[in-house]
Amino acid sequence: MKKNILLLLFAAIISAAVVSCSEKDLSDTSAIKDAIIERNDFDIWIEQNYTAPYNIEVLYRMKDIESDMNYNLTPANFEKSVQLAKLTLYLCVEAYDEITGDKSFIKAYFPKILNFIGSSAVRNNGTEVIGTAEGGRKITLYAVNTLNISNMAHMNQYFFKTQHHEFAHILNQTKPYTTDFKAISGSKYVGDSWNTAYNSTTALQAGFISPYASSSDGEDFVELICIYVTNSISAWNTMLTTAGTTGRPIINAKFDIVKTYMLNSWDIDLDQLRDAVQRRQGEIHLLGL
Repeated sequence: MKKNILLLLFAAIISAAVVSCSEKDLSDTSAIKDAIIERNDFDIWIEQNYTAPYNIEVLYRMKDIESDMNYNLTPANFEKSVQLAKLTLYLCVEAYDEITGDKSFIKAYFPKILNFIGSSAVRNNGTEVIGTAEGGRKITLYAVNTLNISNMAHMNQYFFKTQHHEFAHILNQTKPYTTDFKAISGSKYVGDSWNTAYNSTTALQAGFISPYASSSDGEDFVELICIYVTNSISAWNTMLTTAGTTGRPIINAKFDIVKTYMLNSWDIDLDQLRDAVQRRQGEIHLLGL
């Protein structure tokens, strides 16, 4: 019995010594450290042109935490990322600065993260996700590696139309538009069937500026904005001509509400914004890309 007591006492002393030693050796410094990435000239340019004036971060090195893991994605090419960042600043961000008079509008409402992904994101129904916006915080742009600075139509479709589209969502989620807008097309909205319900011509004839606009009134509203500002007035009028006597008055009625909303809610004249964007599209050669 005495021997057992001595053994237990000895074990307790050893245990206490181990615990005491372990607590003494513990450090409050994490053993897991983020990889140290050396800042390059592009990082410095982002800081000077996005982060400092607008509090916007541009992510071109793909991060899992900022990526949608439902898709097989690849990182954005460095050269394409540089081009897209400079084009976005000139064709989108600074276009708003031009018509609002300063940087405060973009700084207050534009998403704080621009996330560049090299590859496309494709849904199960075969449709391609060109861009997404998350809670007014981040815009993700896909297919960056397809950027072609000599093809303005392609760049508008994949990048700049998307930017205006997603930014318009943020604006009308901040200040809702009138319910009169939804009532114009009413039961014609088709939800996720938009890609099979309409093509570009039949959508216009049904009163939608694009097939995707037929998915919901929210998408309809922002498609009118982004398609208007990224197209010339002649291209817009061609679409209205295609819409014909049935679709044209529907589109015009909805667009009147859109223009009034942007002017009254945000003091933005869409005609002035379109003119600024169109002029800048003709000047991208000045960027030296």
